[in-house]
Amino acid sequence: MRSRSAQRPWEHPRMSSFDDLIAEAGAVSVDGWDFSWLDGRATEERPPWGYARAMAERMARATAALDIQTGGGEVLASVPALPPLTVATEGWPPNVARATALLHPRGAVVVSDQDEPPLPFADAAFDLVVSRHPVKAWWTEITRVLRPGGTYFSQEVGPASVFELVEYFLGPQPDGRTARDPERARAAAEAAGLDVVDLRTAALRTEFHDIGAVVYFLRKVIWMVPGFTVDRYRDQLAALHRRIETEGPFVATTTRFLIEAVKPA
Repeated sequence: MRSRSAQRPWEHPRMSSFDDLIAEAGAVSVDGWDFSWLDGRATEERPPWGYARAMAERMARATAALDIQTGGGEVLASVPALPPLTVATEGWPPNVARATALLHPRGAVVVSDQDEPPLPFADAAFDLVVSRHPVKAWWTEITRVLRPGGTYFSQEVGPASVFELVEYFLGPQPDGRTARDPERARAAAEAAGLDVVDLRTAALRTEFHDIGAVVYFLRKVIWMVPGFTVDRYRDQLAALHRRIETEGPFVATTTRFLIEAVKPA
């Protein structure tokens, strides 16, 4: 999702048909972690800390780095100077292929891994471990593969992120609102033996400008509405389409937190 567009996509004649919108969004590939298909269809504020830039700065100082759950490798590939040894893990086969094509020319190795312990690396293998939006941070394994003095740097999805959309389809989710608490992440990191040196949070405005953007987002971010299909939620999608046409963008709040932790020397 990118910055807000001056054009209001729901007024575009090509996008006026509910059936056309959901057919288009249902046909496009959702491989990788590139959301550029949403340009002009959805907007999302960015966290103030600039994760990709900050991660690149740390990569420039590292000698051996690991990117956990790299997705399609898009964020790692944006780093101007990769460390001499750079490894990425990914569990979803289409993303493994995409990341391999993107990162191998940069000299980075992509390892297919199911994102569950143990990580397929020796103890103290890396001086930098990063992860953008991991499904789950396995803190004991992160600590194990870090060298003494090494750093873990991650941007994670925060609590109740985009829950206005989630609860539109699933109803109230009180248990989900307490998950992904950044203070729980701090406690887990410290329990695994790391010193948390930075922890920041952000609440960010997100807008969906047409129902196609909603369908694409839920197809791609599959844990938001588990088991989502257009057929299963067609009536709710149609009602939301009418709401967007008459009232404008569907607004939700995205939450993020940044955590940086160091393994004691």
